[in-house]
Amino acid sequence: MFEDKKENKLIEGEDYYITPEGYRCFTEKYHLKRGHCCRSGCRHCPYGFDKKTGTIKKK
Repeated sequence: MFEDKKENKLIEGEDYYITPEGYRCFTEKYHLKRGHCCRSGCRHCPYGFDKKTGTIKKK
């Protein structure tokens, strides 16, 4: 059970980076690895979610 958590550890610079304000910002690579859109309007969303309209743009 604990071994699974070790495999899913986040890697700074690959899965996320720290913004100048001190927040953790997830990268496009992390979102693709996760496999779905959380609909939070993430800065690097590869799924095309638009927070203003609440829709996902089709590619």
